[in-house]
Amino acid sequence: MKHVAWQGIYPALLTPFTANDEIDYPLFQKNLDAQIAAGVDGIIIGGSLGEASTLTSQEKAEFLSYCVQSVNGKIPVIINVAEQSTKVAIAMAQEAEQLGADGLMLLPPLKYKADDEEVVTYFQAVASATKLPILIYNNPVDYGIKVSIAMFEQLLPYANIQAVKESTRDLANITNMINKFGDRFKILGGVDTISLECLMMGADGLVAGLVDAFPAETVAIYRLVKAKRYDEAVLIYRWFMPLLELDIHPKLVQYIKLAATAVGLSSEYVRAPRLVIKGAERERVLKIINDALATRPQLPDYLNL
Repeated sequence: MKHVAWQGIYPALLTPFTANDEIDYPLFQKNLDAQIAAGVDGIIIGGSLGEASTLTSQEKAEFLSYCVQSVNGKIPVIINVAEQSTKVAIAMAQEAEQLGADGLMLLPPLKYKADDEEVVTYFQAVASATKLPILIYNNPVDYGIKVSIAMFEQLLPYANIQAVKESTRDLANITNMINKFGDRFKILGGVDTISLECLMMGADGLVAGLVDAFPAETVAIYRLVKAKRYDEAVLIYRWFMPLLELDIHPKLVQYIKLAATAVGLSSEYVRAPRLVIKGAERERVLKIINDALATRPQLPDYLNL
């Protein structure tokens, strides 16, 4: 089994597109380089922010192969598995393993609102079909399915189910998981607007969104918390909050791409049915971004804490 620490910052990376609706690999590489230079601990591709629902199977495979080759073992490359059927999810997990992925982020079945037994059986089937480490994505707000404590208990025998992206938006769930399982499951906060709170309550790291535009600030907050320099982390976090709120909007992809474009790390192109935002909406979001850029904090030497 490959090793993933599931600690630190794991960006849910954007998929940049060209004006011709193809993956913009040079621009993706620019963002990837910025993430690695900022000190992230892994990357996640093909997630919601990566517009996975609009990528073809061939594009996902090519994208994963590119990332594995580009990263060259510096940090883990995690690919999202979000499928409608168990059979397709297993096939994707096995292909990801063959292509060199270091781990999987696994969603419950999409579209069909499965009951607890069906969700657990689905997770067990995928975990049994691969040796890759797995991060369970627990997001009942957006996907209508909550992975409960009792369901995680049934997943204990599966050693490669190792972590959870905690997006229930219930901070008590972090304590409940730790109280029940200790450190058996690593916990990564998955909602930008409560990311500091998640870390303070014992989360091992974050799967972040605005990190796509502001990798240094995101990693700095995490490392300051781990160094118990809480006041400095809070100051950055308060500056960051208007930007972080872009992560909890239905158009988070367009908004975060606009933010990343403002700092030279993306373009605004999205894949249909999404459309680039325009008019008053674009001006409103751009003002949030530009106001933040005008007051961007000076960071401590967080990489050497």
